[in-house]
Amino acid sequence: MKDYIVRAITTDGWVKAMAISSTAMVEKARQMHKTTPTATAALGRVLTVTSMMGNLQKVENGALTLQFKGGGPLGTILATSDAEGNVRGYVTNPGISLLEKYAGKLDVGAAVGTDGMLTVIRDLQMKEPYIGSVELVTGEIADDITAYFAQSEQTPTACALGVLVDVDQSVKVAGGYLIQLLPGAPDDVIMKIETGIACAGAVTPMLDRGMSPEEILKTVLCEFELDIFEQEPVEYRCYCSRERVEKTLITIGKKDMQEIVDEGKDITIECQFCDTIYKFTPQEVETLLKSL
Repeated sequence: MKDYIVRAITTDGWVKAMAISSTAMVEKARQMHKTTPTATAALGRVLTVTSMMGNLQKVENGALTLQFKGGGPLGTILATSDAEGNVRGYVTNPGISLLEKYAGKLDVGAAVGTDGMLTVIRDLQMKEPYIGSVELVTGEIADDITAYFAQSEQTPTACALGVLVDVDQSVKVAGGYLIQLLPGAPDDVIMKIETGIACAGAVTPMLDRGMSPEEILKTVLCEFELDIFEQEPVEYRCYCSRERVEKTLITIGKKDMQEIVDEGKDITIECQFCDTIYKFTPQEVETLLKSL
């Protein structure tokens, strides 16, 4: 089944929500970056929530980037989404050893770390992007996203993310949800949401039972009537190309490019998001240099 996002609003107008099935995109990232289970879970959660937050912006040609830098063994985790929710991302150390809280429960928080920041960069097609940063709370990703919305955007938010890694290290299921209160929501609405979340339980078992994003929203928001909108397909999508890499190469400057030509050796540039390797001969670099 292809990945998709579904959005909803309660009929009373106080709550908006979205949920995602992200199994295919997380599995594609695992295969590209050759991540071990703990890295798969961490990167998968970041890709999942980045997709939802990117889709939430609804700014044509806009983009959203999340960067988790917590000082843990994973290093930096970075993901970028376009306006539809298509994502790409990477983790600095994809091959870290297995970290578990207990048998069968991956310890993402320890792998990410809490000695650092979550940075959110929103490209809203204005002169300058909006950049917000908050200190990491637990490194478990969902908790840190909740803290970000509360501190930087003053939006009460509930976030749940799940990635279940199978015995063969492939991604069995992945997904999650975001629930946000709209301004002026009364206290009883908050209580209803909290009750629904508690009754529904963790999102990973719901995904493992085969529940769709729509079913997850209906379960978590069981105290409300929902208007659910159309499904929006999303995927892991890298926009790199040889032309884009050439533009990046030009930015190093004429002096460094001339040194590459003089050295007479091929150079390679690897895309961090999809691991595609682009090779340039000295002659090709010289042609680029002349084009300047």
